Amino acid sequence: MPQLRLALNQIDSCVGDLAGNAESIVHWTRHSAGQGAHLVAFPEMALTGYPVEDLALRGSFVEASRAALHALAARLADEGLGELPVVVGYLDRSEEARPRLGRPAGAPRNAAAVLHRGAVALAFAKHHLPNYGVFDEFRYFVPGDTMPVIRVHGVDVALAICEDLWQEGGRVPAARAAGAGLLLSVNASPYEREKDDTRLELVRKRAQEAGCTTAYLAMTGGQDELVFDGDTIVVDRHGEVVARAPQFEEGCMLLDLDLPAAAAGPPTGTAGDGLRIDHVTLSADPLPPYEPETPGGAAPHLGDDAEVYQALVTGLRAYVTKNGFRSVLIGLSGGIDSALVAALACDAVGPENVYGVAMPSRYSSEHSLSDAEELARRTGLNFRTVPIAPMFDAYMGALGLTGLAEENLQSRLRGTLLMAISNQEGHIVLAPGNKSELACGYSTLYGDSVGAYGPIKDVYKTWIFRLAKWRNADAASRGETPPVPENSITKPPSAELRPGQVDTDSLPDYDVLDRILELYVDRDRGHAEIVAEGFDAELVTRVLRMVDTAEYKRRQYPPGTKISAKGFGKDRRLPITNRWRETG
Repeated sequence: MPQLRLALNQIDSCVGDLAGNAESIVHWTRHSAGQGAHLVAFPEMALTGYPVEDLALRGSFVEASRAALHALAARLADEGLGELPVVVGYLDRSEEARPRLGRPAGAPRNAAAVLHRGAVALAFAKHHLPNYGVFDEFRYFVPGDTMPVIRVHGVDVALAICEDLWQEGGRVPAARAAGAGLLLSVNASPYEREKDDTRLELVRKRAQEAGCTTAYLAMTGGQDELVFDGDTIVVDRHGEVVARAPQFEEGCMLLDLDLPAAAAGPPTGTAGDGLRIDHVTLSADPLPPYEPETPGGAAPHLGDDAEVYQALVTGLRAYVTKNGFRSVLIGLSGGIDSALVAALACDAVGPENVYGVAMPSRYSSEHSLSDAEELARRTGLNFRTVPIAPMFDAYMGALGLTGLAEENLQSRLRGTLLMAISNQEGHIVLAPGNKSELACGYSTLYGDSVGAYGPIKDVYKTWIFRLAKWRNADAASRGETPPVPENSITKPPSAELRPGQVDTDSLPDYDVLDRILELYVDRDRGHAEIVAEGFDAELVTRVLRMVDTAEYKRRQYPPGTKISAKGFGKDRRLPITNRWRETG
C-alpha cells in the first residue's frame, strides 16, 4: 500500500489578521516540511480566522482573503515549500457572484484551497452550511457543489469542511463513491462541555460510512465568546482511533499512514447529493517504501473539570491578548465567583498582569476583606483596598435612597470605581457574574455587569464551586499553593449589600436551581416537562418567571466564554419585549 506522512496543524488564528495568520501557516508548513511531511493541512478558515461573521458580506474583505491566499501560495514556493501540498481554509466567493434575492451579498463561500507549486491547485467550498446554535452560515455563505479529490503520491484524498461531516449525506458517501483512500476534513468546531465524546463518535461513524481512514483537523484558541479545543482525531476505516492530538494546544500532529492505492484512472462524474467530482492529480506515483517514524497514538485526554477550566483560561487569554490588552482588573469581594475569576486570570495572563481591588462598604463582613487579601497572597496578583463608604455616604446624603435602591447603589459605586481605575491605568475589567445569577437576573446593571469580558458567564454556580475545588486540588497535587482560599469555598454566598444577606434569601438552593435552569435554558424544556422531572411546580414557576423577565439585563452583560451547549448570547436569542410565559 502507498505510504503518506500527514501533517495536521491545529493552530490558533485571529479573525481579520490575514498577515499574522499567513505567517503562522508558513511557520507550521516549514515545520511540517522539516519533519518530512507529504501533505500538510490547516483548519477551516485558518487564513481569515473564524467566525468572520458580517465581514463575509464585505466585498473588500473577501477580496483581501483571496489575494492573501494567492500571496501565501507564492511565498511557500519562494521559500522552497512549493512541492509540498498545503490545504488551507479561507474566505472565497462564488465566481457566479450575481445579486440574487435571498442569497448573501457577493455570494461568499466558506472555502479551502490546496496550494501547490506556487498556485491554487484546487479550491472548494463547504457543502453543508450549519444554521443552528452559534452558526449563521446561511446568512453568510453559499454552499459548494463539488466533491474535491486530490491525488498525492498515488493516494486519492477526499476533502471536506466541518459541517460536511456533521450532516448525513453529501461528501461522506461521495468520498466512498469516489474511491478515496483518505477523507480529510478541516474544521473550526467550537468547544462545548462533553462535545469531545460526541465528536469522536461522529468521526468513527463517518469513517465507516466513507470506507476510508478519516482525519478530523480542528482549530484551537479563542475568538470572542467561542473557544476551540483542538482535539484533532484520525481514525481508520473501521472507526478505530489511530491518533489524537492534545486539547487546547497549538501544534503539528504528524502521522505515517498506509493507504489504499488510487485507481488507475481518476474518478469522474457525480457522487452523493449530486456533487460533481473535482479531481486533481498532484503526484501520481507512490513514494518509495520508507520506515514509518510517526505511528500515531492518542495524547492524554483531560478530565471533565480540567477540560472546562482550560477552556475558560483559553477563552480569557485569547480575548485579552487578541484585543491588544496586557492586564486585567477584578473587584475582589472574598467570594467564590471573584476568587475563581482571579485564579483563571492569573493562569491566563500571569499574576503580575492581574490587579485586584477590594471595595468594602459598611455591610462588608470582616472575612470578605481578609479572604480577598488571602487570595492575593496565594496567587501573587496585585492588590489594593479602596473603601466605598465615603462615596456611598455622599450619594445617600444627596438622594436618601432606601431598600433595593440603596443596595444597588453599592454595586454601582464599585462598578464606577473599577471603570475609573481601568481608564486611568489601562486594565480591562472582568465581570464576575455566573450563569445562575444571569439567568435569574440576580445582578445589578452598571454594577455587577461592568466589565469588558465575563469569564464565568456560562458557568452555573454549582460548577463554580466544582472548578474552584478542582483548581486547588490540582495545585496541591503539584506541590503548589492552592489559589482559592478555603473560606471562599465554604462560606454561604452573599452579595453583602445589607446586614446578614445571603443568596438564598432571593434564590433557591443552587443545587436545585441549576438543575431547573439547565432544563429550561440549555435544553428548552417547558414548565410541564420540568415539573415532570420531579421539581415542585411553584418553585419551577418562580424560577421560570425570573429567567423570562431578566432578558433585558442579560443583553447588557459583556461577552464571555461559552462552554455549554446553549450560552447566553448568540446561542439563545429571545425577544426582550415578550409576553409569552411558560407559566401562563
